[in-house]
Parts: sequence; C-alpha cells; structure tokens
Amino acid sequence: MVEPKDSGQITKGKIDEAIKALKEQKPKERDSLSDREAIRKMRRYIEKLTSDKYGYTYDEVSEMLKGLGIQLSGSRIKYLLGEVRKNTRRKKKPLENGVFYTNPRKGGLGIL
Repeated sequence: MVEPKDSGQITKGKIDEAIKALKEQKPKERDSLSDREAIRKMRRYIEKLTSDKYGYTYDEVSEMLKGLGIQLSGSRIKYLLGEVRKNTRRKKKPLENGVFYTNPRKGGLGIL
C-alpha cells in the first residue's frame, strides 16, 4: 500500500520544534579513535614512562599497549607524540597594538 503524500507545507511551529530537537542532540560516543587521537589522550602517561626517571623505551611502551590490544610500534608512538606536541604548542599572542612578544630567553627578540 502506498503512503499518501504530504502536501509539502511545513508550519513555522514544526520548524521551531525541529530546530529545538536538533540543538538538543549530544555528540555520539565513538567506539574507536584514530592513532593520533589515542596517543593524544595517553600522551602524559607515555611521556612519563619514557622520561629519564622511569626509563622505558617506546618499544617497551608498545609492548605494554599490545597486551591491551593496541597495535602501535614504538617508532609510530614516537612519531605521533612529536606530531601531537607540534600541534599543541602555544601561539604567539599579539600585545595591545598588534605587536608580537617573543621570549628572549628562548631565542626570541623581546618586543618586536
């Protein structure tokens, strides 16, 4: 049996109701993450383990993760950590008049 077609007219009230329903939607939970996102979330713990204090290698961290079903090589973990660090560096902030300040202790020139 064929459904009767709607006349195609949508009331303003229905549109407002639909907008409200769409706005109230929460983001869906994802079951899986990209390699980069996973490393970003574990970054602080991986950096701690690979620090001089703890002394683990990236390959040892990789073996730990393999035991949990996360298949990433030590070199891949090291690469992704570098990418995550690179993308989370602070940007220079302009001062009041649009002039940028750089830290002279870190090779900058002070106020430019």
